Amino acid sequence: MSRRIVARRSPIHGNGVFAVTDIPAGTTLIEYRGKLLTHAQADKRYPGNADTGHTFLFTLNDRYVIDANEGGNIARWINHSCEPNCQSSLEEDPDGDARKDRVMIETVRDVRAGEELCYDYGITLEERHTPRLKAIWACRCGSPRCTGTMLKPKRRPAGSEA
Repeated sequence: MSRRIVARRSPIHGNGVFAVTDIPAGTTLIEYRGKLLTHAQADKRYPGNADTGHTFLFTLNDRYVIDANEGGNIARWINHSCEPNCQSSLEEDPDGDARKDRVMIETVRDVRAGEELCYDYGITLEERHTPRLKAIWACRCGSPRCTGTMLKPKRRPAGSEA
């Protein structure tokens, strides 16, 4: 099987992952891998993580988090974008074992060779989204539709359905 993706320096942020060949929409590219932690273990291991603006933690489900700092693969280098060409999807274990759930990264549209792969991180923080936190979690995707932050809004916009 030929290699479809490669990690290298990114104009968005640090490292990134790029398509080596044209990749059609709906293609599963890679599993997001790393050490499985409970949410409590992740909180203990990374206290104050919201203040860094950088994380390799991926929420797997209500019980577990994937820590790509340990045992991670190149999926950890896929950057955030407000106009993503990929998405993450949860594959639940058919036997209901939450430890065996998996996160897969797949394309949502055709991707051209040389294009950087990105998805919406969907970062939610419990604390108030202050200007300081928004700056820490600043988005650098460069999209004309960029919201300026990787943080998801806490409130629905006025006039939206509940």
